[in-house]
Amino acid sequence: MSNSPTTPGIAPARLHPEDYARHFDDLYPDYDPHEAMVAADRCYFCHDAPCITACPTEIDIPLFIRQIQAGQPEAAAKTIFDQNILGGMCARVCPTETLCEGACVREMAEGKPVEIGRLQRYATETLIAKNAHPYERAAPTGKRVAVVGAGPAGLACAHKLAMHGHDVTVFDAREKPGGLNEYGIAAYKTAHDFAAAEVDWLMQIGGIELRQGWRLGSDGTLADLQGEFDAVFLGIGLAGVNALGIAQDDAPGARDAVEFIAELRQAPDLAALPIGRHVVVIGGGMTAVDAAVQSRLLGAEHVTMVYRRGPEDMSASDYELSHAANEGVKIITNAMPVAIHANGALREVEFAYTHQGPTGLEPTGETFRLQADQVFKAIGQTLEGAPEELALDGRKLSVDAEGRTSLAGVWAGGDCTGGGEDLTVTAVAQGRDAAMSIHAYLTGAGG
Repeated sequence: MSNSPTTPGIAPARLHPEDYARHFDDLYPDYDPHEAMVAADRCYFCHDAPCITACPTEIDIPLFIRQIQAGQPEAAAKTIFDQNILGGMCARVCPTETLCEGACVREMAEGKPVEIGRLQRYATETLIAKNAHPYERAAPTGKRVAVVGAGPAGLACAHKLAMHGHDVTVFDAREKPGGLNEYGIAAYKTAHDFAAAEVDWLMQIGGIELRQGWRLGSDGTLADLQGEFDAVFLGIGLAGVNALGIAQDDAPGARDAVEFIAELRQAPDLAALPIGRHVVVIGGGMTAVDAAVQSRLLGAEHVTMVYRRGPEDMSASDYELSHAANEGVKIITNAMPVAIHANGALREVEFAYTHQGPTGLEPTGETFRLQADQVFKAIGQTLEGAPEELALDGRKLSVDAEGRTSLAGVWAGGDCTGGGEDLTVTAVAQGRDAAMSIHAYLTGAGG
């Protein structure tokens, strides 16, 4: 539930109306064809390209860049989509600076990599804009697969299965498909409803039915799905949110960052979204960065991110942290929240400085307070609603290298599984690979 505009210190329309469109437009403009060719010309087209190895979906990056250089962006897009059917969104949200671009030979030699992410975006969006789908379904197999979760893992799995002729039903609890891409990523990374456009394009393969408003557990069980379908894939993500466990962490003005980002992404009018003047974001990952930056873009005057460990332990990339700082976000590390102070309205958040002691992270005994009329909690998400019959790996679903769970005929992938990196591109890879394992299972080619 959103904060009411009447909550003290939290109000909508802090900016001039024109500022909202400007602030939430694409962070980087698209390449035009000439710019793309110039950027592509910087590639060495390495034979044993380290960028391919660094990509979780193993896209043939030198090949697609060469195709762009040859003036064939649609062919380049096909090369990308062969490995990553959500390559358009991944080009926008992947931490390329630590993946493909981080491994680029140009980065090692000159400190300036080939702009692989922007080239990938240029190619994929050229093809999607033409409403052209380069794949056709195989002959129907008569097999039916249930996919639970319309996020990156589920969509990648569904598309690959549909290509092989299987009929797929995708179940999702939300009103729109897309999962994290639609609800959980900063709006300026997915401007102009690109996430929805990419899903519409993906669905052109045919053979995929979407059932929205369906939640595993309350609307049907895993056993129900097993009884109706030949195989099941779970891409249920992480629906639970960790609690701070401190005094007054449910005070008016304190809310979960993931809820805030989802509300922002679906808001028809950003000017109507209330934001505080003094915003504190607790956490050090991408969700924290997205919440902090977007708070500034909505008109918050003072935004501070606070993380309990040192900067080297923050899961947000250096690039994203630098972007947050450039947007005016103050970042404090080695500080943990100990109390929220409110008296009818949120006033301050109290923190204790931390250090690594003999037993791990410990408070130093010194505290400080930050003025705050709004707090966003971004300290991680947890698996919620997992079927009891499935084994866990820690607090996530346990799967093997092909995505098979402990229950025969059931696969899983994405953020709900152990060993993942909580990245869109990793979820796509896991969904794709699970689909191939399911296909082998359904056709008798695998166990």
